Amino acid sequence: MQIIVAGQGYVGLPLAVRAAEVGHRVVGYDVDPHRVQQLAAGHSYVEDVTSSRLRTVLDTGAYSATADATALAGFDIAVITVPTPLRAGVPDLTFIKSCARTLGEHLHPGATVVLESTTYPGTTEELLVPILETVSGLKGGVDFLAGFSPERIAPGNPRWSFEGTPKLVSGIDTSSLEVIKAFYDGIFHTTVPVSGTKVAEMAKLIENTFRFVNISLVNELAMLAKPLGVHIWEAIDAAATKPFGFTRFTPGPGVGGHCLPVDPLFLSWKVQQDLGIPSRFVELAADVNRHMPSYVVQRLVEALQERGMPVHGSRILLLGMTYKINATDLRESPSARVAELLMNLGADVRGAEPNLPDGDATKLNVPLADATAEEVAASDAVVLLMDHARFDLAMIQENAPYVLDCRNRLSGPNVETL
Repeated sequence: MQIIVAGQGYVGLPLAVRAAEVGHRVVGYDVDPHRVQQLAAGHSYVEDVTSSRLRTVLDTGAYSATADATALAGFDIAVITVPTPLRAGVPDLTFIKSCARTLGEHLHPGATVVLESTTYPGTTEELLVPILETVSGLKGGVDFLAGFSPERIAPGNPRWSFEGTPKLVSGIDTSSLEVIKAFYDGIFHTTVPVSGTKVAEMAKLIENTFRFVNISLVNELAMLAKPLGVHIWEAIDAAATKPFGFTRFTPGPGVGGHCLPVDPLFLSWKVQQDLGIPSRFVELAADVNRHMPSYVVQRLVEALQERGMPVHGSRILLLGMTYKINATDLRESPSARVAELLMNLGADVRGAEPNLPDGDATKLNVPLADATAEEVAASDAVVLLMDHARFDLAMIQENAPYVLDCRNRLSGPNVETL
């Protein structure tokens, strides 16, 4: 089949390459010409797709990348994997709308459009399909098929591969579901059909809201445990020995990435818009997590003061600037906020991030440094924000005069855990 994957980022590129590997002819469409140039040259900027895999599907002709919308003509299935950011707390579906209009110009009878971008319940049927109908002059469920299948990308997850993660699928009608399920059956080991697009849209928000709220809970408990004289990490480990009724979450400097800081607020916004009531759990969780970088800075300031040093002028090395362990993604990273707060206090801040792709250093708000023994020893304080595998933790523990460990990976008289 001729497949279009619109959006070649952290979600779209893995899907496009995998679809090409299983035998489809895939066009990766993206409006960013620089990104398309990188892909056409066989350079992957997504950690879950190696450049060698990308070059293989390019060489066979199974995959091509383009910013030219005319290349979308004649598709059998188009999958939308564009960003859905929040702007001042309001979902911005500009990219979905624009992509729907572009695809609508090339929609023909019998074709299928699938939305994967995370959004609020109702988007597929109330926004996507009407745009496709208006632009194409065709009727959804009669002339063309459509559905929603939420992405479940977990960058760098060693346990769950892209194709090994069960895939939710839905359609606007029975025929749409059958075609969409058959397509994803050839890509994923397991597909899970649900009764409608709103259920699938809601399921995605439930998944991320569950994580968001529970991370918020342990972050708040971490802030309460220290003044109570309790080591929160030991207490969590103890609680996790219960074989039922408990899921282990751990504290950290905050949440980041393209999902957790954003997706639960889609639900909060939708509930407020349609029902006129607040989503109290989500809003409280968001408030707690927003304050975690400030709490990290507060703890560091207190530790420096105890050692007779003001934060102003102190040399501080931040370890791990991406939003997640071993990830390459800087989006919404709490580490960036920690750096910003410390620099506002006059600290001499450096960031160590060994996982950054070439060219991404310009996206950081802090000077980069390598986590060498010399750099660590020269710092007044080291903050372990993300415990990347590429960090030499033993060396850091041995050479740092003081470490604020936000991941409970180090120990010793010079180490304090979050």
